[in-house]
Amino acid sequence: MASFACIDENNIVTKVLVVHDECDTDEKGQDFLVNTCGLQGVWKKTSYNTIAGVHSLGGTPLRKNFAGKGMIYDSERDAFYEQKPFPSWTLNEQSCIWEPPTPMPTEGGIYVWDENMLQWVLSA
Repeated sequence: MASFACIDENNIVTKVLVVHDECDTDEKGQDFLVNTCGLQGVWKKTSYNTIAGVHSLGGTPLRKNFAGKGMIYDSERDAFYEQKPFPSWTLNEQSCIWEPPTPMPTEGGIYVWDENMLQWVLSA
């Protein structure tokens, strides 16, 4: 099966649909979804197996991340990524995943990011 994301005028993903494998390019998917199904919009192919710029089955990654509703499509990077979670975080260009200024601790409990303090704090 092939997955396609509908992109609105602000480059936000509004929905993701699965179609038959014959729609293996953006052009074929766009044609099928608009002309056959009557679903208007701009449709971009996305891969369920692509996360952080890596294809989980060893294939070629597509558009850095599998698209989800509310995500951004960046045409310059040809990538899908989440909305920026905090002003201090930066986008990793290789993975198109947002990264905090300091890595999250890996031991001692569950941590949440405190933007005011610009650090990870233990969750209560």
